[in-house]
Amino acid sequence: MPQENRVAVEFRNVAVHCNDRTLVSNLDFSIYKGEALVLLGRSGSGKTTTMKLINRLLTPTVGEVLFDGVPTTQWDEIKLRRRIGYVIQETGLFPHFTVERNVGLVPTLERWKPKQIKTRAHELLKLVGLEPGQFAQRYPHQLSGGQRQRVGVARALAADPPMLLMDEPFGALDPITRLEIQQEFKRLQQELGKTVVFVTHDIQEAFILASRIGLMHQGELIVLDTPQRFMSSQHPETKAFLQCIQYQPSV
Repeated sequence: MPQENRVAVEFRNVAVHCNDRTLVSNLDFSIYKGEALVLLGRSGSGKTTTMKLINRLLTPTVGEVLFDGVPTTQWDEIKLRRRIGYVIQETGLFPHFTVERNVGLVPTLERWKPKQIKTRAHELLKLVGLEPGQFAQRYPHQLSGGQRQRVGVARALAADPPMLLMDEPFGALDPITRLEIQQEFKRLQQELGKTVVFVTHDIQEAFILASRIGLMHQGELIVLDTPQRFMSSQHPETKAFLQCIQYQPSV
């Protein structure tokens, strides 16, 4: 496939300024179709700002972001966002909707037929490891945190968008559940071939999920490489993150 046809999103010299503050600057990189790009960094490093530029929750002050070769500012916002699934830490499920209705939200907005929506919702619940007969008619408050996150992923996949944005979606889970859902999601991403951009401050999560890691620091993308090459980076911020993995408390 020619290089230009492989590009899902392109950042061209992008900066965002807000109230005399620079949130991100000098963003000049591409995200490729089918890859899992993890944006890693400390709180306030610009990870979520960078992600929000993709689905036009934010627009660049300088430069442009292209989705499928078209600047995001030229897309109809609703059409753009329906092509990009979005999963956040608290999942954003509607508490008064059943699981089935939450998953079928975007297909409903797209005016799919009710039978088609139900079939799709049940198919996706199975895909994320939730048996429809047991979970479809439950409400979010009747689910565990891990189950709610799975429903959030299913909802993001419902209209079969080519891209998923995930903003620290597993951060509130206990470590064991978190590892289980990370591994499950990695399998799912590879099986479906979705392009995923995943924000985290957890380097272990980055190594589990990423085909490439983008390290953000003070609003700039300072490293963008495979996990293997990331480990050999000499940048001080990279070394600081790698120490988090290497540190083992004495017993």
